[in-house]
Amino acid sequence: MHTFAPLLFVLIWSSGFLVGRGVASHADPFWFLALRFSLVCVVFTAAAWWARVAWPRGAKRVGLHLLAGALMSGFYLGPSWWAMSQGMPAGIMALIGALQPLFTALIAVLVLHKRLSGTTWLGLALGFGGVALVLWPRLAAADASALSLPVVLIAAGSILSLTVGSMVQKSPLAAHDLRSAGAVQNIGAVIVLIVMALVFGKPHWDNSPLLWGYLAYAVLVLSVAGTTLLIWLMRRGEATRTTALLLAVPPLSALQGWLIFGETMVAMQIVGFLVAIAGVALARR
Repeated sequence: MHTFAPLLFVLIWSSGFLVGRGVASHADPFWFLALRFSLVCVVFTAAAWWARVAWPRGAKRVGLHLLAGALMSGFYLGPSWWAMSQGMPAGIMALIGALQPLFTALIAVLVLHKRLSGTTWLGLALGFGGVALVLWPRLAAADASALSLPVVLIAAGSILSLTVGSMVQKSPLAAHDLRSAGAVQNIGAVIVLIVMALVFGKPHWDNSPLLWGYLAYAVLVLSVAGTTLLIWLMRRGEATRTTALLLAVPPLSALQGWLIFGETMVAMQIVGFLVAIAGVALARR
């Protein structure tokens, strides 16, 4: 499990951008995400009751779980999907998303007063550089009007939210069962997303079979499997080493776009893919 979990997580997480791209023309992102995490909450609740695991108790612990879910899913996916709906290309969102390991390292050093090795910093730098090479052709072709400062700041804020939410998982929350904890945390996400949907959302849902397929995949694979793996890895590993895996997500997303949608890949992107993977390997040593 310790060997294959990181690889499985990266493969699942990298497909999230493809789902976001597919859903955009079929449904309002806020309402889609609110329904997604409501169903995830139902799945985790059923699993927790079936296994008869202990539930988080006490206002402080329950509040921390709600906060973790709100940060990791609500304030992360809501604003990032909104940024893409405003015209920000998914590739640029992926590049901003690659800042998470750097955010995590800075928080570890400046706030938690940890010391990271030179190898870790070199790995993070290589990883981010590789991501930039992979996404550079998309960046060059991007419409400058889609990169307004407010949209970019909101997108970066969503990544910071994911970073802080992930690190909250290293708190006493790590003692709780993933099923009962997941049920409570997804309530926090749903609350945030419903508020966003009511304020910013539009009543758009085309009810197509493809949309329901996206929803099923997002619930069972991206959330139940992917987010659970991320939390499991965060609880059992050092935060910077775990989030370094996210540097491999944009290159893998580009590779999946080439395989599934026939998007082109030039030599620079292939080199960037290899550099990013090398950086991830160094950062996780």
